[in-house]
Amino acid sequence: MNISIYDISVWVLPLVLAITFHEAAHAFVAYRLGDNTAWQLGRVSFNPFKHIDPFGTVILPAMLLFAHSPFLFGYAKPVPVNFRKLNHPRLDMVWVALAGPATNILLALAAALALHALPFAPAGAARWIFDNLRNALVINAVLAVFNMMPIPPLDGGRVAVGLLPRPLAAPLARLEPFGMLILIGLLILLPLAGSQFGLNLDVISAILRTLTGYVIQAVLFLTGNA
Repeated sequence: MNISIYDISVWVLPLVLAITFHEAAHAFVAYRLGDNTAWQLGRVSFNPFKHIDPFGTVILPAMLLFAHSPFLFGYAKPVPVNFRKLNHPRLDMVWVALAGPATNILLALAAALALHALPFAPAGAARWIFDNLRNALVINAVLAVFNMMPIPPLDGGRVAVGLLPRPLAAPLARLEPFGMLILIGLLILLPLAGSQFGLNLDVISAILRTLTGYVIQAVLFLTGNA
């Protein structure tokens, strides 16, 4: 796979912005709802270096890209939230979790709207701007859909724990320490094992790709690009 400097230039910027705004949104909403833990650690910030995790943000996605993984994913430094400090711990946990994916949807909408301004861009930069905006739309849609998977510590898992009755929420919450291992198993190991036996076990990735496609189509429709 040949990756040029141009490819890097049109993927890194939208990826870093998407992750930075996602994590800053978690931290900001937690602060507004009573928990100042992330605020004190400087995580309510648009400085990407406050949020980037060297392995999860850079090395893991690169490894998956070069391994031709069916679905790319990564993660940033988790925003620390002391749920006991929140004004209404169970409900506010849901709002804190939703803040990240909701911000990604807003960024996707902003990128799609900005496509309408391309005719005013300098001719020499129009292609580069278009590729950045297109990739911003895709990356933010992927992040929103992926993070809403109902597996802790992903945002969807936190939402499920906050909304489900306690008898169901408690066992789901106990999965959190194993969440990343579960994701790697579902998205990478299971499809690889299936391929050894001629089976297509890439079900989760297929569902995520389909949902991401629907989100992108909806964003393009709402912004007059469809």
